[in-house]
Amino acid sequence: MYEPIRTKSVHTTAGTTSDFPHRSREEELDIQLAGHLAALLAVTDEIRAIAPSGDLDAAGERLTAQVARLRDGVAPARSSVADALHEPRLLSLHQRAHALAGRALVVAASRADTAAAILAAERMDAHASATAPASLAAH
Repeated sequence: MYEPIRTKSVHTTAGTTSDFPHRSREEELDIQLAGHLAALLAVTDEIRAIAPSGDLDAAGERLTAQVARLRDGVAPARSSVADALHEPRLLSLHQRAHALAGRALVVAASRADTAAAILAAERMDAHASATAPASLAAH
């Protein structure tokens, strides 16, 4: 019913070495967490451009510090340009930021990174409150 495998396996057997480098689970989680936090920083910068606030400024600096820490001192690129100034765009940015912060929280928790987990949880709370109906009426 099935055709036999005719090519050599791409997987190595236990005890043999391969020609390509492998990363540890921790390194993979660091890369993943840095990516989520950098994406959250980009959205935070977009929101800051539309609706500036001290909280977003502080969050941007803390996110930058965490990404740089995870990337061995390489700071992420920052954005300062907003393309639109209307409520639906702001709401969708807050929703996207909330989702990104949630992803970062999951990865930070799995790698036991308390500082990143706390920052992600705080950002989730901030973006959740920004999408609440009462807070949208205040903007």
